[in-house]
Amino acid sequence: MGLLGEEEILEVRERLKEMPNPVKLIHFTQELNLEYGRETRLLLEELAALSDTLSLEVYNFLLDVEKVAEYGIDKIPATVVRNDKDYGIRFFGLPAGYEFSTLLDAILAVSKGDSGLAPETREKLRNIAEPLHLEVFVTPT
Repeated sequence: MGLLGEEEILEVRERLKEMPNPVKLIHFTQELNLEYGRETRLLLEELAALSDTLSLEVYNFLLDVEKVAEYGIDKIPATVVRNDKDYGIRFFGLPAGYEFSTLLDAILAVSKGDSGLAPETREKLRNIAEPLHLEVFVTPT
C-alpha cells in the first residue's frame, strides 16, 4: 500500500496534466538512520509515477558527493525541483500535509517556467542588487 490514497492519486494525476514541460525531482537521502527518509522517497516515487512529464533521480547523500556539492545540499531528506534550469527550489524533510500541495505548486511553476508573480513584484525583485538566501520553515502542528 502506498502513501497516497486513491482519491489523492486521482486529484494529483489531474493536476499534473497541467504540466506543459518535463520536470525532474532530484532527491537526496540515505538508507539508515534518517527520520522520514523512507517515507519521503516512497512519496516521491509514487508522485513521479503519476505523470510521464515528471521524473525522479535518487542520490545517496553520503556516497554521491559530487551531486551533493552540485546542488548545495547540506541536510536530508532533500528534494530539488528543476527542469533544464535549476531555480534553487529545495524541499527538506517529508513534503506531507500542506507542504505536499506546495510541492505540487512548485512542480507546476517549474514546468511552466513561470513563478506566477505579479509584474510589480518581478520588477522589485529585479532591483535586488546582491544575492538573497530565503528559507521558509514549517512545522507540523
